[in-house]
Amino acid sequence: MLEVARYHADAKGCVAPEAVDTWARDGLLVIEDFVTADICQGLMKAADSLIANFDVREAATVFSTTTHEHAASDYFETSGDKIRFFFEEGVFDTSGALQIPKEQAINKIGHALHDLDRTFQAFSYQGRLAVLAQQLGLGDPLLLQSMLIFKQPSIGGEVSWHQDGSFLYTVPQSVTGFWFALEEATLENGCLWALPGEHTRGLRSRFRRIDGRLQTEALLGGLDFGDTAKMPLEVPAGTLVVLNGLLPHYSAANYSSRSRYAFTLHTISASAQYPKDNWLQRGVDMPLRRLRPDK
Repeated sequence: MLEVARYHADAKGCVAPEAVDTWARDGLLVIEDFVTADICQGLMKAADSLIANFDVREAATVFSTTTHEHAASDYFETSGDKIRFFFEEGVFDTSGALQIPKEQAINKIGHALHDLDRTFQAFSYQGRLAVLAQQLGLGDPLLLQSMLIFKQPSIGGEVSWHQDGSFLYTVPQSVTGFWFALEEATLENGCLWALPGEHTRGLRSRFRRIDGRLQTEALLGGLDFGDTAKMPLEVPAGTLVVLNGLLPHYSAANYSSRSRYAFTLHTISASAQYPKDNWLQRGVDMPLRRLRPDK
C-alpha cells in the first residue's frame, strides 16, 4: 500500500518547497513533529478538565455522521460560538441515563474552543500556524471552528466520508482543516483515511438550512466518493495533517482499547462569502479573528 509523503516544519512553521507542491497536488499535507509531546499532553489535560466540570444534565446530544441525529438539536445548531459537549451513540439507556462514566462517553467538544478556552486559544493562534497557512497560499485566514475529537476506546464512532466544504461552505471555496494528532493514530484506533488528489473534482454536497431545517443537499457528482484509492494516515502524536476543504476523508470506528485524541481547526478566507444558510453561525458578539504570524 502506498503511503503519503511526510514532512517537517522549521521553528517558524515553514515547510520545504516540495511540501507545498505536495499540498497543491494532493490537497493533503502531513507534517510530523509539529506539536511537542508536552503541548499534546497539555491540550488533552485541558480537554479532560472541561469534561470534569461539565454537567451532563445541560445536554445529552449524540453526535453521529451516519444518522445526523444531532442535526435536530438546538444545542448543536447554536454551538458555533460556544463550548458544547456531544456524546457517542449508545451511551444512554432508554431513560436517558449514562451507562458509562461521562469521560468515556464524550465524542467531541466543539465548536469555539479556540476563542473561549485559554489553553486552546493560545495553541490555535500560534504564529507557526499562521506562517504555514501563508506559505500554503491561504488568503487572510480566519479561525472559524475548533473541535476536540476523542475516539473513545471501544466505542469511538465512525466519521463517514465527507468534505469539510460541505459543512463550512464559502464562495469561493476556502475552508482548510488543520488536524492535530494528540495521540498516535493507527488503523486499530481509527486513524484518518483520505483520497489524495480528489479535491480537484469539486464539492459533492452541502449541509445547510433548507426551509428552516438542517439537511444534506446532494450536488453534481452525488455523495458516492468511490474509495478504491483511499490511503490511511497512520501518524504519531504531534503530527499535523492539513486538509483541503474539498478533499474527501473519513475515519473508522475505534474498536481498540486506546483512545485517539485529536484537535481540529478550520479556517476560511476573510475575502470569501460565508452564507447564512450554513449550519455553523457565530453571534455578532464574537467576530472571527485572523491567524497572524508572530512579530
